[in-house]
Amino acid sequence: MQRALTFFPRFVGHYALALLRGTGALALVAARTLIHLPQLDRRELFRALVHFGFRSLPLALGVAALTGAIVVLQAGAYAEKFGARQYSGWAGGYAVLWELGPLLLGLMMAARIGARNAAELALLKVNGQIEGLRGISLDPFNLLVAPRVVATAISVAALSTLTFLFAVIWESIAAYFTMRLPVRVFYSAFSDMLWWGDFLGGGIKALIFGLAISLVSTAVGLSASGGARGVGRAAATAVVLSCFAIFALDFFVTPSLARLLSS
Repeated sequence: MQRALTFFPRFVGHYALALLRGTGALALVAARTLIHLPQLDRRELFRALVHFGFRSLPLALGVAALTGAIVVLQAGAYAEKFGARQYSGWAGGYAVLWELGPLLLGLMMAARIGARNAAELALLKVNGQIEGLRGISLDPFNLLVAPRVVATAISVAALSTLTFLFAVIWESIAAYFTMRLPVRVFYSAFSDMLWWGDFLGGGIKALIFGLAISLVSTAVGLSASGGARGVGRAAATAVVLSCFAIFALDFFVTPSLARLLSS
């Protein structure tokens, strides 16, 4: 009993300190990125945009197509049950723009972009290359880190626009073949019942998720240690923490954003 009473405060204290250290690391990465925004290395920014954004496009579009088809299949079952087939376009579009689209895109980018960013930064850290840049009077944050943070957020936000559009197109196709719903009827409900705030809300959430992925993966990568094992641990930790941050942000941001855009 005495051991249990001493273990619980240690357990809580350990994770409380880890939370405080993590919050401080995220704040430091965000602050230093803002400071270095005017002097970003453009070559590294462009390279990161290509690797994180353009090369993620096929995967993002594939997931968007599957998401659109799955949403229509799920929404179509309830639409048929309650005799509301004509509202399938609205239901599918709203689900993609507000919830499933940003959430699935964020989780997928956390696994692809977040893991890669954390692993590359961790490899530079454990091999001493970041310290080497400081040794020759070059700022590694300005040269390597800040461009990656900005590129990750931009990539997720840009991919969200394309994936939402692609998902809606596949929704209309899936609705036609599974529910025999004419494409005209699908897009009529879509355009009549959705407004610009729904499109903007999904884009803002995707941008917030992209920022979370970039800050978390960067902070984890820069704190790595322990050689090759540390690199692998950093990649796995970045994915787990990024996904947790996405779900937490989705819970808190969605109601506030909905009230803001509807006012």
